[in-house]
Amino acid sequence: MNVLKIATAGSVDDGKSTLIGRLLYDTKSLTDDKLEAIEKTSKQKGYDYLDFSLATDGLVAEREQGITIDVAHIYFSTATKSYIIADTPGHVEYTRNMVTGASTSQAAIILIDARKGVIEQTNRHFFINNMLRVKDVIVAINKMDLVDFSEEKYNAIKADFEKLMAKREYQDQKITFIPVSALKGDNVVNKSENMEWYKGQTLLEHFEDLDRKDIFNVGTPRFPVQYVIRPKTDEFHDFRGFAGKVYGGELNVGDEVVVLPSMTKSKIKDIYFYDKKYKTATRRSSVTITLEDEVNVSRGDMLVKVGDLPTIGKEFTATVSWMDSDKLTTGKKYVVQHGVNKVLAKVDNIHHKINPDYSGVHAAINGLEMNDIAQVTFKLNKPIFYDSFKDHRTNGSFILIDPQTNTTAGAGFIN
Repeated sequence: MNVLKIATAGSVDDGKSTLIGRLLYDTKSLTDDKLEAIEKTSKQKGYDYLDFSLATDGLVAEREQGITIDVAHIYFSTATKSYIIADTPGHVEYTRNMVTGASTSQAAIILIDARKGVIEQTNRHFFINNMLRVKDVIVAINKMDLVDFSEEKYNAIKADFEKLMAKREYQDQKITFIPVSALKGDNVVNKSENMEWYKGQTLLEHFEDLDRKDIFNVGTPRFPVQYVIRPKTDEFHDFRGFAGKVYGGELNVGDEVVVLPSMTKSKIKDIYFYDKKYKTATRRSSVTITLEDEVNVSRGDMLVKVGDLPTIGKEFTATVSWMDSDKLTTGKKYVVQHGVNKVLAKVDNIHHKINPDYSGVHAAINGLEMNDIAQVTFKLNKPIFYDSFKDHRTNGSFILIDPQTNTTAGAGFIN
């Protein structure tokens, strides 16, 4: 079954948690005891409706304040797809949580309150989804019931958002506008009878129709080796396979490949998925590959097609989303984890801080605080093999680890 991961983003009280709760309720994904708890709590609060936000806000502080703080992952399925929804907070101080939720998502929902329209936070949410090159974005104009399901109001918000779209760097993003009422259920799973003027799909219909090939960014094939398999049994006495996941494109039996960093050439002999052989390893498939020649390949090495090499270097510039309470300053050292490789890195230069609301950059800065986004150059103690993030989402991204505390201090996207 296909799995689709969706990130959500919206300002305080835009109704993200209610929308997700409504999705779970209308797809009959809520357990009886959870539904009973929602009914009971809604009555205790004096509501004459079910408060679906209770289905997702798991922290006590979230339920008390009626806001989302942590990134929660919610799982549900239909007959054709499995879904993972990253319910991310929308506040400015939780930018890092938003980046975390969107970084592994293939689609996103940006919520806009129909009463407020496009606000500063909307710019921030769109900027982050565009920076992370999330390919399919739904702009859900929520709380349409509070503006009398007005088509005029919907069109005005759509026009404002289209002005924002003109500022984006990543132009291949597909943007779809859907007017919804999460509380009443209009256009979430079922078609709205209150907005007959809207002829498009519901939220769930849109996700059900998404094709895997349309939501993953196509790049060149990269195969980082995670494990070398040597069974040493009588049946497989001389077997030497390289296990990993194919990213970006396809690899086929007979393809001439280069092993990085040794630059040794060979050809793909067999492709295994458990005990079955295949001619092709499609992108995002986890397989074991054997080569025709006895070449030295270790964990952390990478197989790429001949003539399709990534950049091999000890220096790069990247867009960094800073997530640590300790400041990032020039000269500091961190561990860069790029795929399965870890190398020591030094901050060489902080070029400028980027305002994630499309209002420009700050050049005169002496460090990065938590939730800042900036252009930073790093120097490494040994070479890595990387692509730019715009060309290869997986091989162009990395995380920064503080060697003193072992915390994930930041996430980076190579220019």
